[in-house]
Amino acid sequence: MHPYVELAKKAVEEYIKNKKIIPPPEKLAPEMKKKAGVFICLKKHGELRGCIGTFVPCEENIYKEIVKNAVSAAMEDPRFPKVAENELPGIQYSVDVLSEPEKVEDISSLDPRKYGVIVTKGFRKGLLLPDLEGVNTVEEQLHITKMKAGINPADKDIEIFKFTVDRYK
Repeated sequence: MHPYVELAKKAVEEYIKNKKIIPPPEKLAPEMKKKAGVFICLKKHGELRGCIGTFVPCEENIYKEIVKNAVSAAMEDPRFPKVAENELPGIQYSVDVLSEPEKVEDISSLDPRKYGVIVTKGFRKGLLLPDLEGVNTVEEQLHITKMKAGINPADKDIEIFKFTVDRYK
């Protein structure tokens, strides 16, 4: 199991079992020191069970970013009830580490398999990760992302950003 996935799992289990946030060790491994946006997705029996993340880093390092977002995915995703302790053995974890978002001038540069997208209009913002099952075209990707942001799908007056992810399972 990749260290990022191991950390997400440990963070969720420690929080659910003991109501504790795991602190970073005194000496962080080099891959835990960098800063990046991180999404943590939890699945149970192949179905989404929680997914929370940040598209820009909000913590001082990726260790803290993973811990915070893993606990949030298990406990605070408004689409799902909180993960219960008896569910823990059946939870699969994925950790997506995001590249810095890049403004899109032409949607022909998008590819829903390779790039995630962020759509903004005013204060509204929506994000969709890349390579998601059932999202096969740029049009589908943008439609879903606009809906998530509360933006009318027909609205063309939007800003689009793309990013890549390194996905760990």
